[in-house]
Amino acid sequence: MWQQNYTPLGGSLPLSALVAALPIFVLLVLLGVLRKPAWLASLSGLGAAAAVAAGAYGMPWGKLGAAAAYGAAFGLFPIGWVVFAAILLYRVTVESGKFEVLKDSIGNLTDDRRLQALLIAFAFGAFIEGAAGFGTPVAVAAAMLTGLGFAPFEAAAICLLANTAPVAFGSIGIPITTLALTTGLPVERLSAQIGRICAPVSLIVPAYLIVVLAGWKGLRGVLPAAAVCGAAFAATQFAISNFVGVQLTDILASMAAMIALVVLIRARRTPEGPRRTPRAAHSRRTVALAWAPYALLVVFVLLWGYKQTLLNGASIAFHWPLLHNTIERMPPVAPKPVGYAAVYTFNWLSASGTACFLAATLGAMVAGLKPRQFAGVLGRTARQLALAELTLAAVLGLAFLMNYSGATATLGLAFAATGRMFPFFSALLGWLGVFLTGSDTSSNALFGSLQVVTAGKLGMNSVLMAAANSAGGVMGKMISLTSIAVAAAATSMKRQDEALLFRFTLKHSVILASVIGLIVLFYAYVAPFWAVYL
Repeated sequence: MWQQNYTPLGGSLPLSALVAALPIFVLLVLLGVLRKPAWLASLSGLGAAAAVAAGAYGMPWGKLGAAAAYGAAFGLFPIGWVVFAAILLYRVTVESGKFEVLKDSIGNLTDDRRLQALLIAFAFGAFIEGAAGFGTPVAVAAAMLTGLGFAPFEAAAICLLANTAPVAFGSIGIPITTLALTTGLPVERLSAQIGRICAPVSLIVPAYLIVVLAGWKGLRGVLPAAAVCGAAFAATQFAISNFVGVQLTDILASMAAMIALVVLIRARRTPEGPRRTPRAAHSRRTVALAWAPYALLVVFVLLWGYKQTLLNGASIAFHWPLLHNTIERMPPVAPKPVGYAAVYTFNWLSASGTACFLAATLGAMVAGLKPRQFAGVLGRTARQLALAELTLAAVLGLAFLMNYSGATATLGLAFAATGRMFPFFSALLGWLGVFLTGSDTSSNALFGSLQVVTAGKLGMNSVLMAAANSAGGVMGKMISLTSIAVAAAATSMKRQDEALLFRFTLKHSVILASVIGLIVLFYAYVAPFWAVYL
């Protein structure tokens, strides 16, 4: 049994944290400064993580290789499977010619790109996040916006920014249920507190999105729509998370936002309103057939969420060789020495990607694609996503290696040493976790117990600190290399633009994560009576 040591360099936490952060520095320099493609940056970061794990932490080579392979496998399935299936779904609509009809139907509702962004990137994306998660909303929404005429970079950036408000409650609430299991805190308390942190931000995200897309002048033209969209989403998110539960929070909040937007758009289409260029008119049957693949996607992901327990019965789970419980996590990261589990679950049937793949397959049949044509779409999609899948495998290998070597825990302890400012840095800790792993669920599993242990030592509200981890984590989603790879693949973006996309989203990610941190500080010191306690 190999024990993790969180201060391997002379017992110094600052020095150990500096070395532990080297793989992150490699990623930031290659992407943000040298503008290298994501696949090269992720492979280089993985190499740096291996050097730190072996050289600084003394991790045995067998465990090092096993941890990297375990992460790579998780990157390819279920995450890579979701990306492949989502892009396949989009290409089915394009290859069949149905996407032109779909574009016309959206254009006849509104040809205002700002409103299209709110409808598809924010509201519809949030619905897919709530039902499926794991990269599906960015892949689907970014592909749709590109098909509507948005530039690839623009579509990718908008969807990454929009996929923030719903992430904590994504995939039928899996991040929060995972946080509850990790910390032992009641899931309904965590849900309520996360809703109270996220709702104020959800209120402003639609307007923030439009400012990024069209500037302050552009926001003035659609301010009522942005306000109604944000208010509908935030109010529903707050109410459902506090009084109903985690499973339906995103789904109901996104539906409220979509309904509010459509009602407002139709109300503005008066004879006195602005004239629009008419698009081709299609019969209801033609429009229904064009939307059929996405309608099937909604049906399948909801069914998959509802029947998750039944579908999981077909999963194949096994202990990852040379890794499962061969490493011991130590205090203060864990309450007591405990084995670090490594169980890989090949949930081939219950995975969100499978639901999306079935929607694409049936959608191809409805759209009239012949088997040979569908096979051609499969091949072209696989070739398009080859480097994106490599990026996913490399970056998850990096994240898992940092986790199992103890490097990530070292960085977490450095954040925890901030004392009275810990509520602010608690949110940034969750942000860091999602940046590394690409998943709010993984970040909660990684840092949840550390947040509670640190809160106890500092005499702070454990529910608030655990909730801050998940709420802060949502803002790290837009800069994780997994999300960058998904967005780039969905839009067929030029490889050299991936680094520009990272640089663009980084500043917004830092700003919004800091806003989350300030909200947590507000609950901790200014209005603790509004916070949720055990």
